[in-house]
Amino acid sequence: MSILLADWLPVPGLNVFTTDGPPMNPELPILVVDDARFSSAVVSRTLKQAGYRDVRVVNAAPEALKSLEERPVSVLIADWLMPEMDGLELTDSVRQQDEQNNHYTYVILLTAKESVEALASAFDRSVDDFIYKSDMTKQLLPRVFAADRLANRHNTLLDANELLMEENRQLAAHSFVDPETGLGNHHYARKRLQQALDYTESRGGAAGFLLMGIHNWERHRSENPDAVVSELLSGIARRLTGLIRPLDALCRVGDDQFAIIAHFLDEQSCRPAAFRRLHEGINHKAFKTSRGFVSLEAATTLCIATEREPLPTVEAMEEAVVDGLKSAYETRTLTRSRLNTASAG
Repeated sequence: MSILLADWLPVPGLNVFTTDGPPMNPELPILVVDDARFSSAVVSRTLKQAGYRDVRVVNAAPEALKSLEERPVSVLIADWLMPEMDGLELTDSVRQQDEQNNHYTYVILLTAKESVEALASAFDRSVDDFIYKSDMTKQLLPRVFAADRLANRHNTLLDANELLMEENRQLAAHSFVDPETGLGNHHYARKRLQQALDYTESRGGAAGFLLMGIHNWERHRSENPDAVVSELLSGIARRLTGLIRPLDALCRVGDDQFAIIAHFLDEQSCRPAAFRRLHEGINHKAFKTSRGFVSLEAATTLCIATEREPLPTVEAMEEAVVDGLKSAYETRTLTRSRLNTASAG
């Protein structure tokens, strides 16, 4: 990245490096990543003069990842265009680290790209915000102040969720909780599926029952220590939790199987495309563990029940997805399971 020195020269009578007050959290950990040493020094100096005391600077993305492994930060400011690994690739790696550590890093990219298409693609890669190089002096500190608040709230929620999951594990004796992940178990999945079918019968719409199986899970269990297997299970649970809708039910229904139960008011919305992000979320991004990155393959199938047809029983839908999963393992795609008409009613 390069910044014209003139962009950073203060307007007479105005000190662009100060604010009306100190930052909300002077100890906010920030990492600046830029291959241009002058530019990174300017950004770092601006932050420190604003009152931030924990500002680290590196000049390459691999150095940034190593630094984050040693000590995570709340805010990462990186140039979009860098050699070896660009800002988007760095963001992908940071998200994998965050997933393993139950942490959230607020990512801000420095960019000269102002096209809607470029920004949309970056948001799809989980970038949080941008600072345009053409307006750096005005944007840097306000964006960091906002990142401070949002990162703090996000990590507070993650901590609270971790405590909740731990409490769920401690309640392993409860018949509705899977002790290894804190998710609902098979009994809970059946209960929620029945509720979804009842709701469809009384209110209309459609009930969707998605079953996902992890391919070669036994091999992963045999090749990895229990701690790594536990990390993988937690990673799957967290990733899927982040991809489902708030009122959908995510359950672990078998050693290598996860189920999602969902109700749609509009039956046209209950289709495989609505769940594709879950299938791709497991297949397209590796999981970071203490032994390195582990790639998993998932087979996924979806069974749909609508008010237009006689509603099936829970057992009939389970039978349909179990059969459908066998085909999904062969195709490695998200398939549609068909109900057996003899057992549907």
